[in-house]
Order: sequence, then structure tokens, then C-alpha cells
Amino acid sequence: MVRHPLAPEQIEAGRRLGAALRTARAGRSPVEVALAAEISPETLRKIETGRLPTPAFGTIVRLSEALGVPLSELAVVWRTDPALSKAS
Repeated sequence: MVRHPLAPEQIEAGRRLGAALRTARAGRSPVEVALAAEISPETLRKIETGRLPTPAFGTIVRLSEALGVPLSELAVVWRTDPALSKAS
């Protein structure tokens, strides 16, 4: 299977998602959150820094649960286009 390059909008959405997860993590260590979500700390680090802009759905579900952030809130972060926010 050939993977097509991500669109700039997808990369930016991944950065927003990573920033939201980092904020939700607050004072908790990345290792603590990763273990609670049953993912590797390296995977969490890549998501938070935007190096993994399109993580698997199951990974986001587990992070949502581990951080106590409703999945719907993370979906809004993913879909929100900052350019649209500036226009209004």
C-alpha cells in the first residue's frame, strides 16, 4: 500500500492535537500518561511534538481516557482551522 503525503492541513491539525494533549497532561509526566494509555512514551512524545500528526484512532481514544479529556473535545481540536477562527 502506498501512503500519500499528508496535506499541510493534516500536519497542522496534528500539531494542534499534540499541543492540546500536552496541555491536558499538565503536571503529569509523559511516562505516567503513556503507561496509563498503554502506549510507549516515545509515541506520546511524537504525538505531542507533531512528529506523528495522524496517530491511530485507538491511540487517541486511550489518551483521551488516560487524560480525562472527552474524545469529542479532541475531535474539535483536530477539526478547528485557525484561519477560520481569525476570519470571524
